[in-house]
Amino acid sequence: MDGYGTVLAIDGRGAQEYQTTAVSCLKGYFATAARTPGTYDVEGAVLTVRPAPDGAHARFGADVAVGHRQLRRIGSLPAACTRPPAADDPRAAFDVFWQSFEENYPFFAAKGIDWHAVRDRYRPLVHQDTTRARLFDIFSRMITPLHDAHVLVLDGDRHYGVPRPGTVVPTEELNDKVKKFVVARDLAQAVHRQDFAGGLITYADLKQRGLGYLRIASFDGYDRDDPSYTAQLAELDRALDTVLTPARTRALRGLVIDLRLNGGGSDALGIRIAERLTDTPYVAYAKRARNDPGDTTAHTRPEPIPVTPYHGPRYTGPVALLTGGSTVSAGETFTQALIDRPGRTVRIGQATQGVFSDVMTRALPNGMAVWLPNEEYLTRTGTTFDGTGIPPQITEPVFTDEEFTKGRDSAFDRAVELLRSAR
Repeated sequence: MDGYGTVLAIDGRGAQEYQTTAVSCLKGYFATAARTPGTYDVEGAVLTVRPAPDGAHARFGADVAVGHRQLRRIGSLPAACTRPPAADDPRAAFDVFWQSFEENYPFFAAKGIDWHAVRDRYRPLVHQDTTRARLFDIFSRMITPLHDAHVLVLDGDRHYGVPRPGTVVPTEELNDKVKKFVVARDLAQAVHRQDFAGGLITYADLKQRGLGYLRIASFDGYDRDDPSYTAQLAELDRALDTVLTPARTRALRGLVIDLRLNGGGSDALGIRIAERLTDTPYVAYAKRARNDPGDTTAHTRPEPIPVTPYHGPRYTGPVALLTGGSTVSAGETFTQALIDRPGRTVRIGQATQGVFSDVMTRALPNGMAVWLPNEEYLTRTGTTFDGTGIPPQITEPVFTDEEFTKGRDSAFDRAVELLRSAR
């Protein structure tokens, strides 16, 4: 695979992933072959491999993600894949952990982190008899300065990660608190309020005539009985078909989209919503990945991600998009997808979390694992928002203690005021 440190071994049974670095090769997921040639099922996702006419290359995609990855045929597995690192040696786990970041993580320079100095500090602390708990603690200390919500150390039920300072990663408890507050305060006089996707999507017509409110708390988990992307997409489409009817799209003069508490999920679902918000095709962003282990500036060719207008009713009027530090991952790529949306879109609130990449899951020889990013999402001018998040155009407090205590929702009120004055 171009980038991603990945080799796929494909045969009639399915596709076996091998996760490679300069010091290791470990088995990753196994995807079973589906009924359609070149299609594979793994953990609710459908993967596709489409060979090029030359037989030496192919294109790889996943229905839950946007964009594609390029494959090049090789004659056999790398030699390291036949001799995996020692599972009982903590030093081998450390080396694979460090090397996975060294070869794939794109943001050391931007964050002022000398990863080689990190290795020099912590590698001498690891010995053959280092306990699992001690190793977990060392890994945790190594990633703390990254403040990257897409970086996580995992060992069974135990996990550790650190978001951007001053922000909170969404939880189910926080979502319940925020939703209760919004319904009681902002939607008290709204009509036609409906919940979809187990309450993760909420729509209401506001008391201000011609204004609508759409809250999206996640881009995943819409159908808890069926984890497949097909089921999530079907539930999203059901919600959008119910909300964006021909009559409502004609009547709406402004739409508030609330992403202030959004834990992410599938970028493809965000693009699906963007397709309902335009009459004109445009590019949401371009996606690229690190692809040279020794050169942090080398990347795959950026792939533009298109937004194609939906074939049914679409809302193309003004949008006020509410964001904050708890707008994470797919919530951020959806926010980025609306930056160049034809028509007026204004961002209100606080900067998003600052993590955009698909998450790389890397297994370690001792059974632990780590998540890390290796991709960048580019604007049409080549800008990225990793680390800092996408800034608002109008700054307002978002779910602060003071806002809760005084019963205020400044960002929502500013959005309504702005949309009313734009009519």
